Amino acid sequence: MNEDTHGNSSSFKKHREYAAIRCAAFPICLALLASLPISTSLRSFAAQPQSASASETGPTRDYLVYVVCESADKVVLLRFGPKGIKIERQTRIGLLPMGDINGPHGIAVSPDKEYVYVSLGHGQPNGSAWKLKAGSDEVIRYTPLGLFPATMDISRDGEFIYVANANFHGDMVPSSISVVATGEMAEVKRITTCTMPHGSRLNPQGTKDYSACMMDDMLAEIDTHKFEVSRHFVLTKDKEMGMTGAPHGQMKMGELTCVPTWAQPSNDGEEIYVACNKSNDIAVIDVASWKLSRRFPAGNGVYNLAMTKDGRLIATNKRGQSVSLFDPKTGKELAHLVTKRKVVHGAVVTPDNRYAFISVEGVGTDPGTVEVIDLESLKTVATIDVPEQAAGIDFWKTEDK
Repeated sequence: MNEDTHGNSSSFKKHREYAAIRCAAFPICLALLASLPISTSLRSFAAQPQSASASETGPTRDYLVYVVCESADKVVLLRFGPKGIKIERQTRIGLLPMGDINGPHGIAVSPDKEYVYVSLGHGQPNGSAWKLKAGSDEVIRYTPLGLFPATMDISRDGEFIYVANANFHGDMVPSSISVVATGEMAEVKRITTCTMPHGSRLNPQGTKDYSACMMDDMLAEIDTHKFEVSRHFVLTKDKEMGMTGAPHGQMKMGELTCVPTWAQPSNDGEEIYVACNKSNDIAVIDVASWKLSRRFPAGNGVYNLAMTKDGRLIATNKRGQSVSLFDPKTGKELAHLVTKRKVVHGAVVTPDNRYAFISVEGVGTDPGTVEVIDLESLKTVATIDVPEQAAGIDFWKTEDK
């Protein structure tokens, strides 16, 4: 087991053990949470500001960012600006009653900034996707999905979300990507891909969705017009191969070398960067030829990826308690920043390319953390504690003062 396995209550400890399994090089099958009574309460409350350091120039506007906290069942809105960083509001989310973990994991803000979509891993027995009103976090509606819906992305027109049903705790069998129409929050297609899908991301053109298959050492490509798998790519070292159509068969556990956790298209969509969590490197796939272009070394437990607007690649190092910034064309590491806490999770870049916000889960009963990196100075300029196990993170909007 990984080191983020300690908690006080039995349900909390069990969930943190699940989190540790996700960042290990191989899985241990665990039972799903037992079915529990339903409660529909949702509570919001304001939080107090927390002091933070500032860069020499400092922000001139406010940046508002959403993060979900998986072990606390919270959707948290942060405000970072000239006055520092603070929690603007927190909202409890989920159907399971207090004391049981709903497990919010993924988040996506709609292109028009009107709505926030959140995936919940736990349910009865399946997880779900929720639509909230941005700003107030009022629940509009939700829909059940597959086993442990995790990462998600939203189409450029805001019409569909693509959610990876990661099935972290079930049998090692192929799972799926759910396509949900956001207007009515209706699942229009559940597309079988491969075992333990994660890191669902659309290309800039919106024509393809890419996801990593952690326990099959594969990358899956979905045609968003046909809602079907168009190609897949084997990422196992020395066996790399791109193929058409959906994958057939599964990898044996002993053959896994990559254990991919994220698929990040480049800004022009011509390359896909895949985080190999086990081998600590990043595989680069050329989209046109569907061949491996190159690999370059990454941090310990490279987990999630994000692109800056000028083409740099941000990588969170889940086991390495750090964040790396790369030139993905050369593989050169431009910066390596140690985080305040362990188990580094997600990253999002502001539209003006000035800052990156990083979510850090923490260990055991530690709070989660969100850290702000100045993309000009390549330094951490603000840090704030949030509820336990900060996971998915997305940018909402800026406000000029």
